[in-house]
Amino acid sequence: MAYLTVNFFSQSLKREVTFNALLPIDDPSKPEFSKQNPLRALYLLNGYTGSHTDWISYTRIRKLANLHNIAVFMPAGENHFYVDHADSEQYYGQYVGEELVEFTRQCFPLSIKREDTFIGGLSMGGYGAIRNGLKYSQRFGAIIALSSALLPYRIANATPDYEYRNFKYSYLQSVFGDLSKLLGSDNDPEALIKNIKAAKQETPRLYLSCGTEDFLYDVNLRYHQFLLDEKIDHTYKELPGDHTWEYWDAGIEDALNWISAFQTV
Repeated sequence: MAYLTVNFFSQSLKREVTFNALLPIDDPSKPEFSKQNPLRALYLLNGYTGSHTDWISYTRIRKLANLHNIAVFMPAGENHFYVDHADSEQYYGQYVGEELVEFTRQCFPLSIKREDTFIGGLSMGGYGAIRNGLKYSQRFGAIIALSSALLPYRIANATPDYEYRNFKYSYLQSVFGDLSKLLGSDNDPEALIKNIKAAKQETPRLYLSCGTEDFLYDVNLRYHQFLLDEKIDHTYKELPGDHTWEYWDAGIEDALNWISAFQTV
């Protein structure tokens, strides 16, 4: 398993960025690099206050990537929830949904097929995976969302005195823009599903999971019910657990098993 840290200039963010990469290309039991079939790719997003090192530091993702023969790319979300900020020209959604995918395809032996390209994450990154997996649904074949911070359910139409946990109104508005216009925008996971349906496009496969003791359990359950109401085929799992790396380590293992299972059907 090759483990790389890569820096490159992002046009979406107007500066140099860093991501970590795992590539199962140096196992002597597998085909040589030059002869190997194009690899499937997972773009794996970190949570709030985290970085591009989190998944490597706190989970078995290196072992799992090798087991499933899948390349994994881990960018940094920098507490911006992987959405676009037009005013400051900081397009985090475009970065993970378009630019990073294209850049890694140019650099590494990756499949360009939609069914071989996935996006996933935890907490803030789970929201980012849903938001960008759906916004760029013609690029991603599957979405993995663990303990997703589906904040639009809580912050839409909030007033200036609103505060949620450590998130103050000023911060939330700086990230999501005018909160009175959040519902129905491309930062609203429900609106994104409805847009895909209206365009008669194919929805990526969805894997959602959240611990029953997690403070985000209610919004994950609400999104699950919305998907049921909209008749969107998806996998939803709720298990005993909190907002912890122990839960996410088990969750990413199960999610990668889920990907491998449907790809062999």
